[in-house]
Amino acid sequence: MLGDSAESPRFVETLPRRGYRFIGELEPPVQPVVPVVTVEADRAFLSRRRVKMTTGVLAISVFAIAALVAYRWFRHQRPQEQAAFNVLPFTALPGEETSAAFSPDGSRIAFAWNGDPPPGVKGFDLYVKALGSETLLRLTHHPSEWISPAWSPDGTQIAFHRMDGADTGIYVVPALGGPERKVRSTQVPHPVLSIISWSPDAKWIAFSDMPGDGRATMYLLSTETLESKRLPITPKCINPGEPAFSHRGDHLAYWCLHSMDEFGLYSLPLPDGPPKMISLFRPFPLGLTWSGDDRSLIYSLSGELSEVTVANGSIKRLDFAGSAELPTVSFKGDQFAYSSSSDNSDIWRRDLLQPESPAVRLAPSTRAQRAAQFSPDGKLIAFESSRSGVQGVWVSSHDGGDLVQISNLHDLSGNPQWSPDGKKIAFDSRPVDRREIYIADLSERIPRKLVTNISDAALPHWSRDGKWIYFMSSEVGKTGIYRCPASGGDAIALSKSKGNIDGTVAQESFDGDAVFFASRFEKPTLKKVPLSALPATALEVEGLPRLSEGVLWTLSRGGIYFVPRRRTQISPLFRFLHPADTANL
Repeated sequence: MLGDSAESPRFVETLPRRGYRFIGELEPPVQPVVPVVTVEADRAFLSRRRVKMTTGVLAISVFAIAALVAYRWFRHQRPQEQAAFNVLPFTALPGEETSAAFSPDGSRIAFAWNGDPPPGVKGFDLYVKALGSETLLRLTHHPSEWISPAWSPDGTQIAFHRMDGADTGIYVVPALGGPERKVRSTQVPHPVLSIISWSPDAKWIAFSDMPGDGRATMYLLSTETLESKRLPITPKCINPGEPAFSHRGDHLAYWCLHSMDEFGLYSLPLPDGPPKMISLFRPFPLGLTWSGDDRSLIYSLSGELSEVTVANGSIKRLDFAGSAELPTVSFKGDQFAYSSSSDNSDIWRRDLLQPESPAVRLAPSTRAQRAAQFSPDGKLIAFESSRSGVQGVWVSSHDGGDLVQISNLHDLSGNPQWSPDGKKIAFDSRPVDRREIYIADLSERIPRKLVTNISDAALPHWSRDGKWIYFMSSEVGKTGIYRCPASGGDAIALSKSKGNIDGTVAQESFDGDAVFFASRFEKPTLKKVPLSALPATALEVEGLPRLSEGVLWTLSRGGIYFVPRRRTQISPLFRFLHPADTANL
């Protein structure tokens, strides 16, 4: 692509057993050039992975941090004059590099990397690397679940939001190395809520926090007094996050969760203006940054970069980036960076009675496939796949053959669940702007909507006798776990507790006396509700540690298989809790 020579390279040099290094000099070009980086990684926090105990999901991902030079010049050219960008690696390290943040002069990038932890430990630390150099400066030595950095306007310090249990909080460290200092403790459950932004006048750090009531709030932290003040948000905003100061410092943009399928993009005039909604979005957003002229905002939805004009909400896709997340624009507005990834996931089968036997890949595809589940008799497998373009629900034989799609070809669908008799499959689908539960009879292969009084329903699960469907609703003001007759009808809530999304992935016990569910998607506990009198108070399952994710557990007749939140490189991925250690299952 560069027309470079392997024997006498002018731009990219190959380093044995390490990767590549950019060696060309950047001069003011007629057509802008772009430095970038490529790594293998595990998308643990940027997606909700589903794992069933009878099947496995293998995800292979490639991450990159890209720096795009002269981005502002690019934006102001007429369409016929716009230059083509060549995206080149900025890092080439094992593991995952992400959360890029430019230094004020644009010569360096701070980022989180999880590829050099001490033995037996996994996690991210903060690093700095200059454009055109392979020298790394490690600023922290505390592997954490996640790190989101922001550079001070004078370039002397880097603030970062660390997620790591009791050590979760906002820290400041000298940009050239030195001791880190904690300036505020926080309680953020997800990396999206850990993103921070440093104001151009250096006086404030914008951040989100979730102080125990189940709802996030936006704050400004004074860099002088370390006191925080709460920012105004609209009543419809459940969780605000991903704050971004404009380059002039007169506005703060942020995402706002309205429901599980609706996000609002807001701009808050500073110092004390009311928030203004720019536009509404359906997919899950990841990343937010202002353009160099502060006229538009750049963001990622479903791995695609776009920009929206603040004045009128018009949207334009940025096709040069490909798969991209967590975009950021430099202080001067003339450089651009983002994390890029590609992945492929397949369904694998493993014999739990013979764990030494190799795993077998089923129904291989170049598209993502997840959420596999055997039929009760073990002869069929239901799973979600995007092999036809749009993610849908498919059924195959036990060996991955005889594939057939049972969901609507044009509707995003997933999370299939077999009925106890193996004749029907329940799944969620989004034909318009809200998720709904559908049930397909295998003899007909025609999905029919489950009609009930609760909207925005997802993650269905059958009762053991096949008479009920349990599901999660994200309807505003009614979030929680419900059940309704499998033939349709009014749904009732299972739990009395209130707050944010109270419960996900419900499963009925084998004796039919109780329902288990995860308290939330991120860092959940497993809870149990008795079915004798609903709604009832949910109790935590004794003896079970926090789960890695709300979907990473399942009941069996012998106990609970689960993935714990805290694990090391030497501990098993799956763990098992015997019923003798807890209540009856």
